[in-house]
Amino acid sequence: MAEESHKQDEAGQDDAVEEIIEPGSGSAEANNETVNNDIDSLQDALDEATAQASENWDKFMRSQAEMDNILKRTKRDLENAHKFALEKFVNELLSVRDSLEMGLDHAEGEDVDPVKLKEGSELTLRMLSQVMEKFNVIQVDPRGETFNPELHEAMAMVPSNEVAPNNILDVIQKGYLLNDRLIRPARVVVAKALDE
Repeated sequence: MAEESHKQDEAGQDDAVEEIIEPGSGSAEANNETVNNDIDSLQDALDEATAQASENWDKFMRSQAEMDNILKRTKRDLENAHKFALEKFVNELLSVRDSLEMGLDHAEGEDVDPVKLKEGSELTLRMLSQVMEKFNVIQVDPRGETFNPELHEAMAMVPSNEVAPNNILDVIQKGYLLNDRLIRPARVVVAKALDE
């Protein structure tokens, strides 16, 4: 039975092949027209996909060029920021330097008035302090405060009854903070109890 069904299938296939192959038959022309329509629609789809791919490639290349430009610009800006980060600070310090130079010129003259020289030095120091404050450089002068190892560096411990033990007796060198970050600790002499 399976053999008979197999023979019928083969016969049916032969008929279908004959329909496609036979020239002049109506179904072969219809098949050719269908195939041509399929080829045309596939060609249209290919053209559309090619145009879309070309457009996307163009967008990608433009985006890539824009990213390269942004990267170069950012790198250049960063280099300039590093090179000229202190420009404002230096401009402010120039007036302090000018004042120091004028004081030295005056000190070398014949009529040197020590009082005026001292006043000039105090003015220059005040100018420097103002510049430092403008840029958030804060002086650490802990005289009389409790010793804090995060802000102070103990240079010596001296027995004293003037201040409580572990308090700062004297400041050898003032410290400085920049935007609340320690730049230089204050070097101090710390008091200790007399009996130690």
